[in-house]
Amino acid sequence: MFGQMMQMPLTISAVLDFAAKYHGEVEIVSRMVEGPLHRYDYATMASRARRLANALSRLGIARGERVATLAWNTHRHVEAYFAISSMGAVCHTINPRLFAEQLAYVVNHAEDRLLFVDLTFVPMLEKLADQLPTVRGYVVMANREHMPVSTLPNILCYEDLLAAAEDFFPWPEFDENTAASLCYTSGTTGDPKGVLYSHRSTVLHAMTMIYPDVLGLSACDALLPVVPMFHVNAWGLPYSAAMTGAKLVLPGPRLDGASLAALIRDEAVTVTAGVPTVWFNLLNHLDQSGDTLGALELVVTGGSTCPAWMFDAFNRHGVRIVHAWGMTETSPLGTANASTRATMRMSYDQQRAIQLKQGRPPFGMDLKIVDGENRPLPHDGAASGALKVRGPWVCDGYFRHEGSQAHAEPGWFDTGDIATIDSLGYVQIVDRAKDVIKTGGEWISSIDLENVALGHPAVREAAAIARPHAKWGERPVVIVVLKPDAEAAPAEIRAFFEGKVGKCFEPDEVIITDALPYNATGKVMKAELRMRYAGA
Repeated sequence: MFGQMMQMPLTISAVLDFAAKYHGEVEIVSRMVEGPLHRYDYATMASRARRLANALSRLGIARGERVATLAWNTHRHVEAYFAISSMGAVCHTINPRLFAEQLAYVVNHAEDRLLFVDLTFVPMLEKLADQLPTVRGYVVMANREHMPVSTLPNILCYEDLLAAAEDFFPWPEFDENTAASLCYTSGTTGDPKGVLYSHRSTVLHAMTMIYPDVLGLSACDALLPVVPMFHVNAWGLPYSAAMTGAKLVLPGPRLDGASLAALIRDEAVTVTAGVPTVWFNLLNHLDQSGDTLGALELVVTGGSTCPAWMFDAFNRHGVRIVHAWGMTETSPLGTANASTRATMRMSYDQQRAIQLKQGRPPFGMDLKIVDGENRPLPHDGAASGALKVRGPWVCDGYFRHEGSQAHAEPGWFDTGDIATIDSLGYVQIVDRAKDVIKTGGEWISSIDLENVALGHPAVREAAAIARPHAKWGERPVVIVVLKPDAEAAPAEIRAFFEGKVGKCFEPDEVIITDALPYNATGKVMKAELRMRYAGA
């Protein structure tokens, strides 16, 4: 016997129509690549998305074909998000921080038919266009006044396309498991791999982001997604905002501390999300300028481990910070760190220790840790093993890629992380499997060493790597970047580890550098550090 419920597929077009119908007057504010702020509302955004869908249809884009975007967080990019997927095509967001060879690879691998590009990235594409045989045209996301003189073939003006299109497009009906968007991993080992999200997975993930234990987003909020729309669909936040009717504030290309602080203050932003490197710059600006964060209540951070001092810094500004974990393959939400009734009864120090973990899974995500023989390990907060996940927004394979080792166990995805899970379900990422430092039979967590280094008042960023050693196999080396105007000698920082980790875990050397290398998704490129400092 089946229930007698209506069958309404979970689609991105349904989210768009809901936003236009029930909170069409709510504002969307966008800093344009051209400079000024742009303002309109959800109803106008939906109208322009329909116009864009008509334009795409006239350009011959068919259902299932990939349409790429190379763009910042702006209102035009949001329109493309909704229009491309809602008409049944696949929105392929390209990370401009990829190396040129990787960028060409992902466009060709996806067989993108059309490529939307912000003014910033036109010169980049001009150098690559002759390597992109599947791309039939390039749409510059600007008006006629700002169109560049360019060597790009078949170049089109975004605003001209919309002006010539009708504001009527009946969204097609299709299975909710239809592909909606495509993101590629950063390709730290081998070629980038494509993760193909469905309408169903996207809608479920966006709904989950709204949970009180994640963003707690509502129609009373103003949301600033600092995480780029080319990075795992901005963590699904444009969809979450459209679902709830939250004011949406988009930063465009200006992600410096002063520009973000001004948007947060002037647009009364209450919730924001991004990677720790962005918050380094924001907090540094606040310290130097005496600026304030206005109505801001919540910062969600993920992508890499958030140092303890950052929690304290935001707390001093009256802002709560939530640690989250995920990856491209998990859409990306895997866990978020929210308090429970049990943790609220704990001492401050106990709560603090839990706050620094990556959090608990929301409903829909299932996690386990296993040993080298794939045997389940206890969730006791002590045993560490390979972290595997499953859920309705976790990929079950890579786009046009056979034999993924990460999917070797049917129904599970191996994240490549080493983690512990405690009895309350809180996950702590111990390390990436490839970054664990193996010394004399002991495994040293590079993250633990980095967290100790970040506790030093002069240290802004830190990365721990393994250096080959004749006797011990490997020994730890810590590379740090100092805070602006701070001073510290390597020996002083090395001494800071005494008593905070076991004697054999203390780094053999501390190296001070001006900057750490980051990959396209904001993670430290430890392979490059190993080549530079460890001869590996």
